[in-house]
Amino acid sequence: MSKGKKSPDNMTFLEHLEDLRKRIFYSFIAVIAAVIPAWFFSKDIFNILARPITRFLPEGEQLVFNSLPAPFFLYMKVAFMTAIFAMAPFLFLQVWYFVAPGLYRKERKNVIPFVLFTTVFFTGGAAFAFLVVFPFACNFFLNMGGEFQALITIDQYFSLSLRIILGIALVFEMPTLVFFLARMGLISARVMIKHFKYAVLLIFVIAAVITPTPDMFTQSIIAVPMLGLYGLSILIALVVGKQKQRARDEESEEDLSG
Repeated sequence: MSKGKKSPDNMTFLEHLEDLRKRIFYSFIAVIAAVIPAWFFSKDIFNILARPITRFLPEGEQLVFNSLPAPFFLYMKVAFMTAIFAMAPFLFLQVWYFVAPGLYRKERKNVIPFVLFTTVFFTGGAAFAFLVVFPFACNFFLNMGGEFQALITIDQYFSLSLRIILGIALVFEMPTLVFFLARMGLISARVMIKHFKYAVLLIFVIAAVITPTPDMFTQSIIAVPMLGLYGLSILIALVVGKQKQRARDEESEEDLSG
């Protein structure tokens, strides 16, 4: 632990809150700084974001808006979403700085793998949502209303896309969450295996909440990768459990030799 840096066990509740406030402030400044350049590309980014639905719309039809400032606020939201994804490595780095004091000395050196894997899982989940899940959802809804004239506003479309993309991106962080829960001793591989059937039920419930379509096929597109992530999380919890035990043994030996 660096000089002058208190152990989390010696920090007061207010000092923990102060550290959390600092990390949130740094993250906010980083996102705001990224919003400025993202604004200049927001129209192009939204055109890409709209492809899952525009390719299914009848020729000549497009998304609409029903209030004068709607396009401005839409592009602002797109810029903020772009900034969040662009600054994801920095945001995850702030998460690491907040929790790292509670880790063992050897584990604190894993900052680069942590930032790398959390960013990969986050962006990978977003890409999976955009390329696979969202087009299925758009096609499903348009087919359901095939006998009607579609009048889809840009606000409705963006809200739906943001819900699906961010929701799945966060779900893909399951291995990272399990890592920290395992580090804190709140979960173990044995517990995860024991409650596997309940995890399957919960995964399908989450898939149903994230997915706006009621069909099981689209929900399964989300649930199956989540089950794979759950299996990966079990392996992570198993490895973390063994590392914790090894670290305890090594520190006990150091204390005895000291």
